Amino acid sequence: MAFTAILGAAGAIAAAPALLTAAGFTGAGIAAGSVASWMMSTTAVASGGGVAAGSAVAVLQSAGAAGISMAGQAVVGAVGAAMATAASMASNCTG
Repeated sequence: MAFTAILGAAGAIAAAPALLTAAGFTGAGIAAGSVASWMMSTTAVASGGGVAAGSAVAVLQSAGAAGISMAGQAVVGAVGAAMATAASMASNCTG
C-alpha cells in the first residue's frame, strides 16, 4: 500500500497545475466562461460583491497564477496519497 500512496501523491502533485488551468485558474487571471469564473461570480454574489482574501477562489487563483507552494504541494500530495490508498483498499474488497 505504501507504493500506491507514493504514486497517488506524485500523481496528484503532477496533475494539480493542469487541473487548475483546465478549471480556469490561469496565470493571466480567471478565464471567462470557466468553472473558475462561475465560482468567482457565485462567491462575489454570496459575499456582497467581493471575493475575500483566503477564500477558496482566492487561494485557487493564487495557485493558478503563481504556482503551488511547497506547503500546498504537501497538502495536495497527502490528499492524493489518501485517495489512492482508499481506492486501492476499496478495489481489494471481496464483499
